[in-house]
Amino acid sequence: MKHWNLRQLRLFEAVALHLSYSRAAQQMSLTQPAVSMQVQQLETELGLQLLVKTGKRIRLSQAGEEMLRQTRRILNQVRMAEEAMAAYHQTEGGSGGLLHLGVVPTAHYFAPALLMAFARQWPGVKFKLTVDRRDQILSMLREHQLDLAIAGYPPSEADVEAETFAQHPHCIVAAASHPLAPQRRIRWDALRDESFIFREPGSATRQFFEHLLQAQALQVKVSMELSGNETIKQAVMAGMGISFLSAHTFQIELQAARLAVLDLQDMPKMLDWCLLNRRDSTLSGVNGAFKAFVLEQGSDLAQCRLR
Repeated sequence: MKHWNLRQLRLFEAVALHLSYSRAAQQMSLTQPAVSMQVQQLETELGLQLLVKTGKRIRLSQAGEEMLRQTRRILNQVRMAEEAMAAYHQTEGGSGGLLHLGVVPTAHYFAPALLMAFARQWPGVKFKLTVDRRDQILSMLREHQLDLAIAGYPPSEADVEAETFAQHPHCIVAAASHPLAPQRRIRWDALRDESFIFREPGSATRQFFEHLLQAQALQVKVSMELSGNETIKQAVMAGMGISFLSAHTFQIELQAARLAVLDLQDMPKMLDWCLLNRRDSTLSGVNGAFKAFVLEQGSDLAQCRLR
């Protein structure tokens, strides 16, 4: 029977994350020799080499990569058990705990409000919020680095469960002074000669808009490609062109009358916001409570103004 313990697993995870004994030692508030010794003991217990040294660098072996996946699953289950036990000490209306939520960039515009509304119902909870690309968020969720995630259209991965909780409107926006801004029921072909600002290639927003253009059999003039919603908003407000954006990204600018949503026929176009979790994990404690909260109240908290 192997006698490796949770301390060794936590140290191994830290080393595997940083690929550095010194940085792992800093994270775990230990000396570098102490970390190195614990990982070596773990390798001895397993009878496998988990870390391979090449010059001054270290990397995970194939066995090390699998051990990291299993380690994250074990540590996640331990934390869930701790949260479940903490529920027996809960105060009225809530019980603390740590919630690590991952969101795609567009969702970060409403995620803090969602978390704070939940905190009022679950006193003492602590949050960690990770914002990253969709593929990275899904990878972190599968690798047990996140508890829950918020993203768009449901993933095809069989090991991830998705439940819709709100609508995600997308609109074409222009500077408030743009000639099309006051017009109503604008036809799509009126956009043929407009200068468009596109998101960078590979962006989900760009792919969605290109699909809409194909459906309308419309070609538009692309004046520039920019990365990120904030940069595009600044360009639109400066009058450099019009663009297609998630409504979550421009709520402040709309309220300040710096941007206008064009009243285009058959717009806005809607996608879904989904709450994602791993199928192999039973949500309990703060994670289960947050999922129930989002499914019940997330739609109201994620609403957008379009005028």
